[in-house]
Amino acid sequence: MKNYTFYVLLFGLLLLVSCKAADPYKKNDALKSNYLKGTSIALENVSDTTFINLKSASKEFIIDMKYATNDNFMKQIVYDCDDCYLRYKTIKQLINANTEFIEKGYRIKIFDCYRPLDIQKKMWKILPNADYVADPKRGSIHNRGGAVDVALVDTNGKELDMGTAFDFFGEEASHHYQNLPDEVKKNRAFLKEIMLKHSFKSFDSEWWHYNLAGGLYEKIANFKWECE
Repeated sequence: MKNYTFYVLLFGLLLLVSCKAADPYKKNDALKSNYLKGTSIALENVSDTTFINLKSASKEFIIDMKYATNDNFMKQIVYDCDDCYLRYKTIKQLINANTEFIEKGYRIKIFDCYRPLDIQKKMWKILPNADYVADPKRGSIHNRGGAVDVALVDTNGKELDMGTAFDFFGEEASHHYQNLPDEVKKNRAFLKEIMLKHSFKSFDSEWWHYNLAGGLYEKIANFKWECE
């Protein structure tokens, strides 16, 4: 009987240790689920201010980096590839927001993420209007790894109608513009509600642009990522 009790206790102890070791992401369920779905690097010890490729943290986003194509207001390719880099704290909140959208039948589509300061200077030369392009002397939150340009797609991959295209520089793109169909206003409000819930702030003149709260306090960066 003593031996039987000993082995029962030993088995219970081994089971407890095994369960703890198998769940290093217990504190962040959204991150855990995305890690298990295909992340290529371990992130549990990464600093919040470290720049991370979003593709390494989650496969659950639709990536359409406009500045890696000609489909942008500059009509030229300025990124060598469609990688989306952000500071890790931005990525964590973005994953949390996307997880909620997925639960509701939608998914975040990414148009732009971190933007090197040199690219910001190029944009400013083309459109020196602070309502739409941040003056590089002050820097954009994009340059700090704390801003994203996003839309939403449904389960069929179709973009929700937001009233204008990305990079539309006119009053119709503003959150305050009301001469829009009810469906467009509903879609914008839906995107904004969930993004604000997860520590992002909207930008008045662009329905697609969201800043992580506190992102302005990070340092401006100008590194260029290596494309595989």
